[in-house]
Amino acid sequence: MEISTVTDMIQEALIVVITTSGPLLAVSLIIGLSVSIFQTVTSIQEQTLTFVPKVLGIFITMMILGHWMLNNMVGFMNKLWQDFSLYIR
Repeated sequence: MEISTVTDMIQEALIVVITTSGPLLAVSLIIGLSVSIFQTVTSIQEQTLTFVPKVLGIFITMMILGHWMLNNMVGFMNKLWQDFSLYIR
């Protein structure tokens, strides 16, 4: 296996990881930031207040985008298995 093949495979894997986890991380970031702003404005110093909204937001996002995320990962794995003969040379 050549170095260019390995770097292409790693690059594609990283792109799949970033695009698959990106929406969940963005939702978590937006909810965490909005709850932190709310805590600052109201002077509430409860550290566990962000937990429930983040869990609910991530759960709803996974329900909406779960099919796309799974298809994204399965497509990448199918491509890896189809090109398996190239990797063992």
